[in-house]
Order: sequence, then structure tokens, then C-alpha cells
Amino acid sequence: MSDRLPSRLVVFSLASSAFLFANPSFAAETSAVSEPSSVDGAELAAAGDAILVTGRRLQYGIGATRTATKTDTDIRNIPQALTVISEAQIEDQSLRSVGDLLMFVPGATPGTGEGNRDQMTLRGNNTTADFFVDGVRDDVQYFRDFYNVDRVEVLKGPNAMIFGRGGGGGVVNRVLKRATLGTARQFSLSGDRFGGLRASGDLDQALGQSVGIRVNAMVEDGDSFRRHVDLKRYGINPAIGVLAGPDTRIDLSYEFVHDRRTADRGLPASNGEPIRGQDRTFFGDPDRSYSKADVNMATIAVEHNFGAVSLRNRTSFADYDKFYQNIYPSAFNSATGIVTLGAYNSRNDRRNLFSQTDLVWKSSLAGVDQTLLVGIELGRQTSRNQRLSGTIVGGSTTPLADATVDREVIFAPVGSDANNRTRATVAAAYVQEQLRPTSWLEIVAGLRFDSFKLTVDDLRPAVNAGFGRRDTLWSPRLGVVVKPRDNLSLYAGYARSYLPQSGDQFSGLDISTQALKPERFDNYELGAKWEPVEGLLATAAVYQLDRINTRAAGPVAGTVVLTGAQRSRGLELGLERSVTDDWQISAGYSWQKAEIVETTSAAPAGRTVPLVPRHSLSLWNRYAVTKQLGVGLGLIARSKSYASISNSVKLPRYARVDAALFYKLAGGVEVQVNAENLFNANYYPTAHNDNNIAPGAPRMIKGTVRFGF
Repeated sequence: MSDRLPSRLVVFSLASSAFLFANPSFAAETSAVSEPSSVDGAELAAAGDAILVTGRRLQYGIGATRTATKTDTDIRNIPQALTVISEAQIEDQSLRSVGDLLMFVPGATPGTGEGNRDQMTLRGNNTTADFFVDGVRDDVQYFRDFYNVDRVEVLKGPNAMIFGRGGGGGVVNRVLKRATLGTARQFSLSGDRFGGLRASGDLDQALGQSVGIRVNAMVEDGDSFRRHVDLKRYGINPAIGVLAGPDTRIDLSYEFVHDRRTADRGLPASNGEPIRGQDRTFFGDPDRSYSKADVNMATIAVEHNFGAVSLRNRTSFADYDKFYQNIYPSAFNSATGIVTLGAYNSRNDRRNLFSQTDLVWKSSLAGVDQTLLVGIELGRQTSRNQRLSGTIVGGSTTPLADATVDREVIFAPVGSDANNRTRATVAAAYVQEQLRPTSWLEIVAGLRFDSFKLTVDDLRPAVNAGFGRRDTLWSPRLGVVVKPRDNLSLYAGYARSYLPQSGDQFSGLDISTQALKPERFDNYELGAKWEPVEGLLATAAVYQLDRINTRAAGPVAGTVVLTGAQRSRGLELGLERSVTDDWQISAGYSWQKAEIVETTSAAPAGRTVPLVPRHSLSLWNRYAVTKQLGVGLGLIARSKSYASISNSVKLPRYARVDAALFYKLAGGVEVQVNAENLFNANYYPTAHNDNNIAPGAPRMIKGTVRFGF
């Protein structure tokens, strides 16, 4: 009952808000809304003028972003590869998860995250923490939804100069919708062939000329082609925008998301590949395998323009409650047909408080145009981590024919199970200069200093001690952009990131790891960005990403040394935005090679990094046949990859075809039908390890009705 009541409240709030906002007496008269070149959400106009705001996007991609440099910069002038998936593309493809979205990002592979979180591999580097919201760290292990996003930006390579620690392979940044001080309303209902249902709403209303409110909400009751697997989630995100004078804007936002789902760890392997014929089978106990997350996030953002100088502050507080429990396949003996099961549960409650302040100065010095960024970031994160191992009553093995079990499990701590409290604080300062000596040359140079302190109170009875470390991290960035033509940019870039030896979730320390140097990531990149026709962006990048200071076993038993290393090399090609007014496209190809070059504690030199296919291709098109009728066609193709660093289990190559139909009815109603895996390919897109492999869904039909009013 506790799960049902809040979801009904979300549905009620959607319906009541729609009624109120549709009432003409409620809506204040507003000025016309237009879309500026800035994509960060709003532009402050001169006194007395209408406010120029970014409304709901109808096109793929964007022309400029603030995310990659913290300044409003044209995509072509950013010396770094990035992929932008806009709200329009998310809706057209009916993308509902970070995992779905990453299938259309060159150089990215989603992970299963043990069935309880978003996880990804970018340029050969796996992470559970390199997620951000409007540039602020959002690193807890949970599943993120897209009901309130304007776009999702995936930035490749080390990004510490902008985002701080981590981000060695890249980051995913969700840009949320803001109140536009205009009027727009949308409500959608969707369902799929497996019984999943979803409702969402986006209600944007001006309350006079200087105040606006926007409410996004969703509720979903989802099922799966996998037996006994489902999810229930709901979320609501009210946001208020206030124009406090002609040069000042204040944004207030609060989001609550609840997500409860079956923790599905997937399939075991048999003879070096995923077990066949069991794609719908749940291995383990579905009734005792679940993940639950409650996220509360409040943000205040203030921006003031002093002519050539602008001052911004964004402060965010987030409270995360996360728990998951699973009974899952840990091994399979193909000779005997016996499945071995494992069990554990884990709690991770975290509170994040971050404040970022940026000063941006645009001017001309000695005839050279420049944009100077000076900023500070302060943050504090407190976590409570506890893991309990499970003992399965009646034994931990079961025959393949009876892989779905219903058994009692006793959960209790063992010696290696985490039980701690952690406190992480960061104080950072950064400076960046963008110089434009001529119209054909731009130089981007930046340096960030982080003081990162972590303390861990290990509460295990056998330890009962405190550990701590302080890292002082210098993260440089240098890029040169040459523009031989107005529509062509060539660039070279270098960037560095660090990751303290406590891991990307800083979940523990011991006497050894508290004294080790952080891991280091160095990225060297050459690229080009070209607009062959107005509105269409083609990109190319070649890179080498070196990861060093990786742990390895020392010459004396029980000791650790930092002699391990990994190298990723690759080519990434992209094509996005609009070929014509009627044809929108998002396409990508990557060639990657990621391997261990110096032996680590996980693998010897020569091993291939898991979840890095040598070739990956993605393609999505939407074409407007008429003003009422549109069609979509897409393709995902990947060569084989390894399920884990053992390199003993391969995920076979595959190709998947998607399609869609769109039809606009009278009265602002649009009907949409998506077919994923149109030709019913049997494929395995990702894994967590050799015995937790995710099967791809068979042919999936989704239907959506969207109302705009």
C-alpha cells in the first residue's frame, strides 16, 4: 500500500495541474516566447523587453552548451568529443533509461549494474559514479529517469577540470527543464506489449512577466519479457523561475523520485558464451531480489549579469536512500547442469551538498577576444554503507530446470562485508581562459586544484578503526581549435583526471589504500567538427587514453604497488541534428581497443578490457513524410566483446533494427508506435561479469499517445 499511495498522488497532481493550467482565468498574459542561441535555459533581456527562453525542443542535438567549459560555447569550438541526445530524440525513440540511451553514443557501453543501478563503460573505463545533473555531482547508485530532462550530454575523456575527481573515461550530464516564463503543456500515456504502463506530464506556466512555474511528473508500472521482473517508479519535479530584475534570474527546483524494481542479475555462461534458450528465465529468487531508491534533490541557482561579467551560483542538496538485495547466479556447471547461487544485500544512504560559484568575464584585450572563467566548488558527502552476506537455507545449488527458486535466506555480516560511515569533503578552485586571437583560431586552457579529504569509520568488530586520506589534485586541460572554414573546426586536446584509491564510490579504506597515490587518466585527442549543411553536424575524433597508478600485487605477499596500467585507443564518428527540415538524424560509429598494458591486481598484461567491442554502430532517423505523418528507422550493431576481465566469456556480435511511426491528429494529439528489435534478433548487449549476462529483449512494441494543449 505504501508504494501505491504516492504513485496515485503523482497521477492526481498531474491531472489537477493540467486542469488548473488549462483554465484561462489561471494563466497570466505573457509575452511571446522565442528560443535563443544559448542552450542553458534562459537569456536575460534588456529592461522592459520580453524574456528570451528556451522552450521545448523540436530538433535533435544543440548548437551550443555551457556544460563542457562552464561558458556558453559553440559545440564546434569545444576541443573534445561529446554526444548530445535531446528531449525530442528521447521521445521519438522512447528511451527510458541511461542504458537505452548509451546504445546510441559512440564509445559507450551500458552495464547491468547488478540490476540495481546505472553503470557504464566509456572509452574502456567502467564507472558507477560519473553522473551529473546540471553540472553537479549525482553519484549514488540508482536508476535515473528522463521525464524531466531537456537533454543528456555525454562528454568523452577526462573531465576533471570542469567536474572534479573521476570522469576518467567521460561523464553523463543530465540538463533538466526550467520554467521558461512562457506557456506549454504536454501529457503522455504509453504502454508496451509486456504490460508496462507509463504516464508523464510537463506543465509550464507563466505567473506574470517575471515568474514562471514548471511541473514535470511521471508514474510507471513496468513489466519485462523476463519472468518475475517488474518495476514501479514515480517522480515529480516542480521548478520556479524568477526574474529579479532585468539582469538577474533565480531558479528553484525540487525533485522526488521513488524507484522499486526486481534486481535482475541476468544469465550465467555456458562453454564461454551466454547460456542459450534461457533468456526469459530468472536465475535465483525474484521475490527476495529487489532494489529500492528514494531520491530527494533541492537546488537553487542564481545568475546576475554585470555587462561583460556574469556571476553564477548553483547550490544543490540531495538525500539518497538506497537498498538492494539479490539472490543471483554465481556459477554454472554445464557438465552437470547445476547452477550455483549467491546472495547478499547492501544499503547505501548518502547526503550530498555542493555549491559552485563561477565568474565569467568576456572582453577584448589588446585586440584578442577572450572569455575568462574563475570558479570555486565546495562539497560535502556523508554515506552509510552496510553489506550482509546471505546463506541460502537448503543449499546454494539448483538444477538448470529449476533455476527460479523460492528459498529462505539468512543475511548476516562476514569478515569482508562493508560496515562503515564515510565523510568526503572537497574544496576546489579553477581557472580557464578561452582566447580567440583571430577568427580562425581558439585556444582553451584551464587548470583545477582539488583538495579532497576522505575519512572512513570502519565499524566491523574485527577492525573498529578510522582511516583517512587527503588528496591534492591538479587537473590541467589544453585545447587548440583551428577553423580553416566557417563550417569546419579542427582541434587537438589534452586533459587529465584523477581518482583517489578509495574508488569511484569512496566506499572504504584500509591501512594500505589510505597511503596510495590516486589513479591518473591522461587523454590525447585529435578531432574535427563539420557542418556540411546548415543544421547538420559531423564529428570525428581519434584518441589515446592512458590509465596509470592502478593497483597490483607487490613483490612481498600482502603488499600493494601502483605499477598497473591500461591503455584505450579509438576512433569515434558522429552525425547529428538535421539533414533537412524534414529529416533528423543521430548516428555514430566507434572503433576501440582497450587493454591492460601493465599487470594489475585484476588481470595480467595483454588482457582485453570487458564491454569494449572493437566495432560499434548506431543509427536513428526520423523523417516527416507529411505534416501529419512521420517515420523512424534505426540500427544498433556491435562486434563481440568480453563479459569480464577474465576474457573467458564472449558476448556475441549482433545487430538490432528499430522502427517507429508518428501521426498527428487534430487538437494537438500525436500517436506514436515504436518497434524495438523489429526482426527479433537474439542478442546479449551487456554483462556485469561472466555469470551475470543481460539478454536483449525480443521484439518490443510500444505505443504512446501525447497531448499538447
